[in-house]
Amino acid sequence: FVAETATALCLSGAYRAAGDRMWQWLTLLFALLPCALVQLSLVFIHRDVSRDRPLVLLLHLLQLGPLV
Repeated sequence: FVAETATALCLSGAYRAAGDRMWQWLTLLFALLPCALVQLSLVFIHRDVSRDRPLVLLLHLLQLGPLV
């Protein structure tokens, strides 16, 4: 998950360097929107089963929720 996101961000940077703005924004959209949705759903799941909320929320803000 982390490697896929990092690869998409590198690819987006390559598109920006090449001057291809449309592909850059599409790559960012398809990389970051699923990240946000996964983190949001995991926050709701952890809210129901976990009592250590500040640590879990911090990990989700750092996009490390799936690793927990």
